[in-house]
Amino acid sequence: MEDIAQAKRVRLQSLIHRQDKVLAVTHPPTAAHGRIMDWCGIEAGFVGTSGVVGTYTGLSDVGTATMSECLRIGQWIAQSVSYPIILDGDTGHGGIMAVRRLVHECIKAGIAGVRIDDQPIEGKRMTGSAGIEVVPMAQALARYRAAVDAKNELDPNFVIMAQCYAGNAHGNSLEKSIARLKAYREEAGVDWVQFEYPRSTDEIKRVRAAIAGPFSFMKGGLGRYLSLKEHLELGVTIAWYPPLAHQVTWQALWNFMQEFKKKEMGAWDDFIAASAANPCPNPLDVGPDGEGLAKQRQLEEKYFSADLLAKYSKGE
Repeated sequence: MEDIAQAKRVRLQSLIHRQDKVLAVTHPPTAAHGRIMDWCGIEAGFVGTSGVVGTYTGLSDVGTATMSECLRIGQWIAQSVSYPIILDGDTGHGGIMAVRRLVHECIKAGIAGVRIDDQPIEGKRMTGSAGIEVVPMAQALARYRAAVDAKNELDPNFVIMAQCYAGNAHGNSLEKSIARLKAYREEAGVDWVQFEYPRSTDEIKRVRAAIAGPFSFMKGGLGRYLSLKEHLELGVTIAWYPPLAHQVTWQALWNFMQEFKKKEMGAWDDFIAASAANPCPNPLDVGPDGEGLAKQRQLEEKYFSADLLAKYSKGE
């Protein structure tokens, strides 16, 4: 398992440094959804504390999800898909010792990278929210240096990503965002930096020109997600698309349940008929190579007596 996890970390490093094609990073809402996305060619996934951890816990993205909860969910998804998973580390869940533990536990869990914010732990809130603050630069640099040192102790290929909230924080500016992003990359040595709140493509161009190495931006104040082609034209080779999968599944379920209220099982019949031409494979059917029914029977035939195996005679 560790060889597989290490290969995913190596793969993620390669993907974030790729120059000829944009890497699209999306949320796999659950392990089952993650497998469907895997079959459709997704190259990397992000387990965020909003759309993913919140999907399991029902908690809002205001810093209430614990490190252990996030790690557990991230591990389930990471072990279910072939592509690398990046975990949302929020503010690091504490001081530098908590940051160290977060990084070490991510690596042990088979996760390929972690995104850590520069918000204060006491006031952590969702991207784009009112009231966002950032910790002092020196404190943020200590947080990221601790993370980089921790990953180098176990696996230098593990990806440390720094998310800068200064562009949308009280008392800050684009210039302060650029200064922070440069420092996180050049002084702390993180692998990848992300600009949280661009308001125009001109701002993205200014930040991209100032930052060397892997760089991405969130939708922020742009009004829409930019296409992969638009990313490449801006010199940005990582596209951050977190809400796609969970918003699509939420909306699809909402639409179906509205029909179910009106038509009961007629809504189900309509759904089956509409899906017949392009049915989704069952993501929980792991096949003979996975830890499923086929493996269970194989092991029972290895370990069980003839009397215990008699249950298989029915229906055969």
